Amino acid sequence: MNNTYTSLVNQTFHFPQEGFVVSDEGYLEFNGVDIKKLIDKHGTPLKLTYLPKIGMQINKAKNMFAAAFKKHKYEGQYYYCYCTKSSHFSFIVEEALKNNIHLETSYAYDIEIINRLYQRRKINKETFIICNGYKQKNYTSRIAKLINSGFKNVVPILDNKEELQAYKRSVKAPFSLGIRVAAEEEPNFPFYTSRLGIRAKDILEFYVDEIEGNEEKFQLKMLHIFLNKGIKDDIYYWSELNKIINLYCQLKKICPELDSINIGGGFPIKHSLGFEYDYQFMINEIVGNIKKSCKKAKVPMPNIYTEFGSFTVGESMAHIYSVLGQKIQNDRECWYMIDSSFITTLPDTWGIGEKFLMLPINKWDNEYHRVVLGGITCDSHDYYDSEEHINEVFLPKLTTTDKKEVESNKEPLYVGFFHTGAYQDQISGYGGIKHCLIPSPKHVIVEYDKNGKLIDWVYAKEQTAQSMLKILGYLR
Repeated sequence: MNNTYTSLVNQTFHFPQEGFVVSDEGYLEFNGVDIKKLIDKHGTPLKLTYLPKIGMQINKAKNMFAAAFKKHKYEGQYYYCYCTKSSHFSFIVEEALKNNIHLETSYAYDIEIINRLYQRRKINKETFIICNGYKQKNYTSRIAKLINSGFKNVVPILDNKEELQAYKRSVKAPFSLGIRVAAEEEPNFPFYTSRLGIRAKDILEFYVDEIEGNEEKFQLKMLHIFLNKGIKDDIYYWSELNKIINLYCQLKKICPELDSINIGGGFPIKHSLGFEYDYQFMINEIVGNIKKSCKKAKVPMPNIYTEFGSFTVGESMAHIYSVLGQKIQNDRECWYMIDSSFITTLPDTWGIGEKFLMLPINKWDNEYHRVVLGGITCDSHDYYDSEEHINEVFLPKLTTTDKKEVESNKEPLYVGFFHTGAYQDQISGYGGIKHCLIPSPKHVIVEYDKNGKLIDWVYAKEQTAQSMLKILGYLR
């Protein structure tokens, strides 16, 4: 047949691709993993994590930065940090740490993870811990305790001017500081400037007034920037990057201790077989731009830090579903009902309209047609109807008239969503964890007692760090 799902893929993309191949038996394999074998053993819905992919991604980035440094004869160092909020699970973080990397945190409970990792000897007191986020007292106090206990490379990134006072009061040992520069948002965003960080025009004055002259207690070592839209080859990205480079050059002339620029995360991952992104070109341009500006300003080149989260872990995971049945609701829409819910397992698909790489596991030799995938909740938003490269979804037909294919069509159609490893568990509240490990708040019930008096009582206390650490595998 010329209208099989195999022919559709081969006509649309170069296939097979890295990480994806169809076996001789007609089943899709993911990084060499026999998905059908896992389905036969564990059933569906199924979530799988291929841990070796994490190290592959880390070393891919390290090698490309090394190549760019060599090309430009760059004089600084490169530091790869993992953004823990992408996935806090112990098996993810510990796998990443096997590759000689550092960590970035975003909330108080992250520091409890740092302590557990140190107890397990997965990190040491030389590991860089970059502390981001808008910080409450429970966060700043934990950071201070970490520094006071001898962690030499904890770098709190100031998100506002007032944050420094917390460290002045509680940190006993000399420590390093970073400042997050508030980036301008892209033109189609509802706000002009990011809510995170300090305005660029205020930073020089803030340094002179609050940091300069206190070098024996604390030193400004890092400028940090992160752009929500990610690292992309467009005017917006290069404009924002050059702003922080120029600010570094200005500050370096009055702050000799400043030696690093942190460009955050933002490398995209493959969400379509048609994905194209020249990572090496972008890294070369970033490194080249920083060197060029520093040479022009006659200041030393900074160390470069990145905080890749999705890039590190995103491509390591897949969600596999079975199609329970087909529903024809009108003459234009054919629904495939899956044995799970997009809302509960892949919340980004409905929350922000994220598209993931979707492929059938079997029935590649069946004819294909346009479908809409529906979850089994009763919510009208529980569906998936378009892919990243096209505003439609095509999948194999559930049955075929080809006698040779009758036997293979006795099994259900299995559908895989790939590269789903970043943020989905946290946002969906898997097991009770939350995005950035922000705890569930205390729940207070208000009612009238039998005498008609209004009373209140605590139904549930605020979620603790220990409860989350247990879910994430740090407490056994």
